[in-house]
Amino acid sequence: MVVLTTIYVIVAVLLLFGAAIFVHEWGHYFVARKCGMKVEEFAIGFGKILWKREKDGILYTVRAIPAGGFVKLPQMLTSDAIEGKNEEDTEPLPEISPWAKIAVAVAGPIMNIVFAVVLATVIYFVGLPEMITPPVVGNLSEESAEYELGIREGDVVTKIDGEPIASWEEAYKLTALSLTNRFEVTFLRDNGEFTRVLMSTPVSDEIPIRTLDLPSKYPPIVGRVLAGQAADEAGLKADDKIISLGEIPIGGQGQLIDELQKNGGTATEIVVHRNEERITLPITPRLIEGKVMIGVQFGSGPRVYIERQPGPTPWENISEVGSLMWRTLYALFHKEQTGVGVSDLSGPVGILAMIGAMVKIDYRLALNFLVLLNVNLAILNMLPIPVLDGGHTVMGLIEGIFRRKIPVKLQEWATTGFAVALISLMVYVTFHDVFERSDIFVDMFNNEVEIKAPADPTPAASE
Repeated sequence: MVVLTTIYVIVAVLLLFGAAIFVHEWGHYFVARKCGMKVEEFAIGFGKILWKREKDGILYTVRAIPAGGFVKLPQMLTSDAIEGKNEEDTEPLPEISPWAKIAVAVAGPIMNIVFAVVLATVIYFVGLPEMITPPVVGNLSEESAEYELGIREGDVVTKIDGEPIASWEEAYKLTALSLTNRFEVTFLRDNGEFTRVLMSTPVSDEIPIRTLDLPSKYPPIVGRVLAGQAADEAGLKADDKIISLGEIPIGGQGQLIDELQKNGGTATEIVVHRNEERITLPITPRLIEGKVMIGVQFGSGPRVYIERQPGPTPWENISEVGSLMWRTLYALFHKEQTGVGVSDLSGPVGILAMIGAMVKIDYRLALNFLVLLNVNLAILNMLPIPVLDGGHTVMGLIEGIFRRKIPVKLQEWATTGFAVALISLMVYVTFHDVFERSDIFVDMFNNEVEIKAPADPTPAASE
């Protein structure tokens, strides 16, 4: 069974990643054929040829390194810098217009966007699981009223006033918005349910929001602190468990993110558990491109997902991906502010591992990641860099506007130089994927995941 699962994950990953590359290269291929350009090869992957077939003078190949692909168009110098020139081909080729070059260059990114829209539409109809924090009670003081009522660590909250509860986020929203401070809370323990009447209390005199005095067993865990960010300056460390922000108890990652957005850039306090010690730290979150951030990556915890039917609309999905992409680029170019560098990016190996982890959990999560991947491919490929589609577009515009061809040698030097730089960047980020983020490969075959219906009161997956 383990072998079959492994084969399924590997095959699914290669098919999904290959699909994103295929639609991109097919866009180039289709428009090039329509423009009457010569196509020498249509390839998925780089390096040694694993499979090939020639038809109508075009070589179709699948290559050993699944890190991209190319359509070999000698009239555009598309892949000479990576795959080398075909010295045997001495046939003079007709000139093509700069506008044809532009059309071919932008066709790939456009197809990625079209594919992303199709996937986002499918996700809207089939639904999308969203990660939640299981409503499992954490450590209770023996002097607390809740402990005296017989509630113990590990009990699962299933209902509040008869309404099914699937996460701590739902529980906090229900009590905070309620007009009463008295709640009938149903718990699950050892497959048996029991109900207790609990009183909610204000967070503090300054913050009248009322919450149940039930700690979460799974508070957000700090996995990594980004250098120079608010969390780093405040003194947060890896493995800290975040208990509260601005005196508001935090039950999970989703609630922490929501509270940060409400807090904005106001100086506040964050309370963490570290080595069984409760520590209060002053922190001033930062507003970066409309999002409030403190500069932490969350650590591992129980992965429980709840069904969302229908899923996000295609516009919501793609606009959120575009916003994420913009914030990432902003963070990279403002490293002193954000602490995010090139080493924090993932290369082809990391991307394949992330797709594998999501395939293992639920195919819809993998499809949703593919939306992100396709939009990213479209945006990155349109950067005005030689060897990328954006570079070809810029060169085509220069030729079209000034009616002068860019010297072939200059194009070759620029394309080769940037190809070497791009390959070096891929090697660099792949090194960090393999040696510094090896946990992403473990996630590909992690079985401790649970998908629940919104009203499913079953216990959460184990840590």
